[in-house]
Amino acid sequence: MNIKPLVAEFIGTFTLIFAGVGAIAIGADLVGVALAHGIALAVMITAVAAVSGGHLNPAVTIGLWAAGKFPAGNILGYLVAQVAGAFVAAVLIKLCLPAATAVAGTGTPALAAGVGVGSAILLEAVLTFFLVFTVLGTAVDKRAPKLGGLLIGLSVTMGILVAGPITGAALNPARHLGPALLAGGSFLGQFWIYWVGPVLGGIIAGAVYKAFIEAPEGKAN
Repeated sequence: MNIKPLVAEFIGTFTLIFAGVGAIAIGADLVGVALAHGIALAVMITAVAAVSGGHLNPAVTIGLWAAGKFPAGNILGYLVAQVAGAFVAAVLIKLCLPAATAVAGTGTPALAAGVGVGSAILLEAVLTFFLVFTVLGTAVDKRAPKLGGLLIGLSVTMGILVAGPITGAALNPARHLGPALLAGGSFLGQFWIYWVGPVLGGIIAGAVYKAFIEAPEGKAN
């Protein structure tokens, strides 16, 4: 497999987590955290889209596969690059801001008190459905307006504003697993929730788009 897409996915996911966890570490409020994630995505998706497609998220990669837009043989390489980028970003934020991260932790998404596993999985799935549906509708579909990563970034901003106080609004297995590998403990124990929910939402979005929204081959609409 060509190494260039993997490097692009590593750098793009690294940027997402570095900006997102950095915002949490310095004590940004919910809007600030949401904007940090959304802006990072908008910038890096636009920057690397021509090389890797700008997935920066295992749920997006798997969702595009479900929509018939990504080869199965390339999934594992993308997932490894994304998680590696997330982990390295979490490590570097901790080195850059040792005092801040000592208080705020590694920025790993976690369930709020009283939130059940089933509710968390459903919420992550629904919001990731919106994200992957937006990717397909604004970046993949040939009929789509070419707006780079702007609307994709805004879909994540929207998701964090909705679910940030409830599940941490990962909407991205790498967004959780990278920092969780550094945090360990109960954070790492919840990793499966942040794979099941987002991946389920991504697969459903890909299947729905392919079945009901995508234009038939050779037709503009």
